[in-house]
Amino acid sequence: MWSTTSRPVFRRFVGAVAVGVALAATSGCTVPADAVAGISVTADGHLLGVMMVCGHRIDGATLYVDSDDVNKQVTVGSWTADRPLTPGLATWPLDSPAAGWTATRSLAPLTAKTTYALYGWTKDDSWAANSISFTLADRDRLTPGKVRYDSISDNGDVSAITVSIAEFKAKACQNM
Repeated sequence: MWSTTSRPVFRRFVGAVAVGVALAATSGCTVPADAVAGISVTADGHLLGVMMVCGHRIDGATLYVDSDDVNKQVTVGSWTADRPLTPGLATWPLDSPAAGWTATRSLAPLTAKTTYALYGWTKDDSWAANSISFTLADRDRLTPGKVRYDSISDNGDVSAITVSIAEFKAKACQNM
């Protein structure tokens, strides 16, 4: 038999457990971003990955078909740095072997009217890079020395912009 003093305690306990379960079920786990991914092109038009590491490290990058449907997010290229990228700027060609990088999945041919996203990651999922989404038309508008990336404004709005590599290096880590 329950005493009258234990019912409120039991109800509070059940209520606390229910709130905890609800919070756990509705909260998503995300990897904190501490780098910014971008794209550029070489003088002969080859696609470059660009990574500005802001404070910790990034171990590699992946290019995938960007889609709201998780089942349609297909990896089209993946690269692992020979050594973790530390704070600063890194670039590498996405379509050919590069010193300091290993293609864990060589770049598949890119197609028109498809949106791609490039992001950076760590092997232990402790850090990530903010991604950049782009199409081949976006790539074709780039010129050597320019970087397309998603800039985050002071109020948290995100917009894709194209800037010089120097400006990318100076401003990409703001508002992280």
